[in-house]
Amino acid sequence: MKAAVSLSSVQSFLLCRTPPRWVEWAVQNPTLLLIDHANCEKKAASTALNLMYRYVEHHALLQKLSRLAREELRHFEQVIAIMKARGVEYSQLTASRYAGMLRQRARTHEPGRLVDTLLIGAIIEARSCERFAALAPVLDAELGSFYMSLLQSEARHYTEYLKLAHQVATGEEIHTRLVDLLKYEQTLIETPDEEFRFHSGVPHD
Repeated sequence: MKAAVSLSSVQSFLLCRTPPRWVEWAVQNPTLLLIDHANCEKKAASTALNLMYRYVEHHALLQKLSRLAREELRHFEQVIAIMKARGVEYSQLTASRYAGMLRQRARTHEPGRLVDTLLIGAIIEARSCERFAALAPVLDAELGSFYMSLLQSEARHYTEYLKLAHQVATGEEIHTRLVDLLKYEQTLIETPDEEFRFHSGVPHD
């Protein structure tokens, strides 16, 4: 059996914790939290599938991301079931700036594009894991328990993206790119956003 990835290892990978102001914002916006969480699970599955279509020559990538996509879709089904039970209508939301702006930092040439996309995937999964841990103690018992149940899978997804990156790049290249990407991710997390989203920064004063 594979060893579980600890929350502390995820937190040490990221350069900052979720600010308390964001957690307070989330508690004030439970409907938006659920809707955007559902969107995030769909997008995570879509990202995995897009990589599978783009890089068909990478057998390990196809195997790992096929399983990851199925798991993300299962999480999506769980979120929309909770929404239905709570009478939350699944309305359209604009996308958070977070993932899109991170992906703008990716190199455009190969194999750099693949390496950066995998590293960005690892960062997003790590942040999702860290946010579930921050939210679980302050939400109602049902939702808090559900978010705790997602921690291990999100942490595993983070390590799987990192392992795939190590299969296509040197440790030195990965370290260099992570320095840049993680610093930028910290900026996105700690600076203000106009609208609350699962991966948004802090609210404006």
